[in-house]
Amino acid sequence: MNIVSKSACAAAVAASLLCMTAMAQTAAPAKKENSQQSRMTTCNADAKTKNLHGDQRKQFMKECLSNNSTTKDGKPLSSSQQRMADCNKDAKAKSLTGDARKTFMSTCLKKT
Repeated sequence: MNIVSKSACAAAVAASLLCMTAMAQTAAPAKKENSQQSRMTTCNADAKTKNLHGDQRKQFMKECLSNNSTTKDGKPLSSSQQRMADCNKDAKAKSLTGDARKTFMSTCLKKT
């Protein structure tokens, strides 16, 4: 190998290292998920759990995302907490009380 090809090789390696360093510095850091994104994730999981498709899924997602489904500390409800809230809302809409409510809630909460 002659001196010209050694220096050309060294220059190529140096250029590659500079490019890699520049790309690493310009890469955007991972963003922290905001509350709307968290709510979207939770609502999607709930819709999948309920096996909703088409217009039913659209309606569910619309309601789920528009509700202020958060805990007291501002965090989104977990899927099980959201399911409990949904079942309570359904039981209230059906004006269920006593044993009928207990049976309904048990069945509703067991749905996957």
